[in-house]
Amino acid sequence: MRIVIGADHNGLASKDDVRQWLEAAGHTVIDVGPHQLDPDDDYPDFARLVGETLQRGEADRGILLCGSGVGASIAANKLRGIRAGLCHDVYSAHQAVEHDNVNVLCLGPRVVGPALMEELVTAFLGASFTGEERHARRLAKVTALEQAEGDVAVGSAEEIETS
Repeated sequence: MRIVIGADHNGLASKDDVRQWLEAAGHTVIDVGPHQLDPDDDYPDFARLVGETLQRGEADRGILLCGSGVGASIAANKLRGIRAGLCHDVYSAHQAVEHDNVNVLCLGPRVVGPALMEELVTAFLGASFTGEERHARRLAKVTALEQAEGDVAVGSAEEIETS
């Protein structure tokens, strides 16, 4: 499987571990960075790189890491066609793929340790979308929401003006 991985400074060390696990398991890894520690980097930049790699069809799945995994998940889910799931337990890591066709696993190295992280990656990559009618129906509704949303801004008028 072709896996694209990325992280911010809080996920850099764990990203390198994940890359090694993936390569040892025979996967092709596309590492979009960072490749050195930069405490001022931002998780949305790497979420964009992972998401765009998937959108172009250059990878089958993605893995994103930031301190808690929350920010990476929020940012990745802003990209069309990206279904990112934050998973801290093995059940969610495989069920997210089986029922929700998640294509990006978000992890928080400040929340889960290396052993559990390896189990989460293994569960995520070992799962397949079931394609059951109820799941396909729900995903079609999610896609419709994504397509209808457009560029609607959320927040106070002041927040929107300054963005």
